[in-house]
Amino acid sequence: MEVANMMNFQTIDLSSVIRLTREDFVKLCAANPDMKLERTAKGELIVMFPRGGETGSFNADLNYELVAWNRSSPTTKTIGKTFDSSTGFSLPKGSDRSPDAAWIPLVKWESLTTEQRRGFLPICPEFLIELLSPSDSWKQGQVKMEEYMDNGCLLGWLIDPKSKRVAIYRQGKPVEVLDNPQTLSGENVLPNFVLEFGAIFP
Repeated sequence: MEVANMMNFQTIDLSSVIRLTREDFVKLCAANPDMKLERTAKGELIVMFPRGGETGSFNADLNYELVAWNRSSPTTKTIGKTFDSSTGFSLPKGSDRSPDAAWIPLVKWESLTTEQRRGFLPICPEFLIELLSPSDSWKQGQVKMEEYMDNGCLLGWLIDPKSKRVAIYRQGKPVEVLDNPQTLSGENVLPNFVLEFGAIFP
């Protein structure tokens, strides 16, 4: 069994001991509800460590802004469901991830059964945010975002508060990296959603 240090988390290769299937992973999470775990498409186990107060506060603010937009949307076609970092998504191509903030349109939520809603959601968010803590790797964040896009995400933001840098991922388009942007737009995925970047990351 090989353990690799990945800043704010550890990736554990269990292949020499066991093949960690999605079913095994769900059972592992249920048996350890106080731990935040993820699973790669290769079956590697990712153990996430608790974040510091500053990053936790940033994350709470991001989720608040997303929820506020979702509840005040003037058109029913843009209303959906928002999720925080405790929500697991079983992505179509095999991995199980928990983005820091996520959104799906209401029609996708309503297409899920009651049982599916109670477990890891078997879909990929259409919009999501990954927020790096001071010790997280920008490169590893990029790899994770590319995986989300490969699984069908339409719009994603990789945010590094320390450097005030944002990478914007759009389906089918090159990645755009912005340094200290004043605002971020939800574009056509989240119409009229504007994040005041400077207000959250002064």
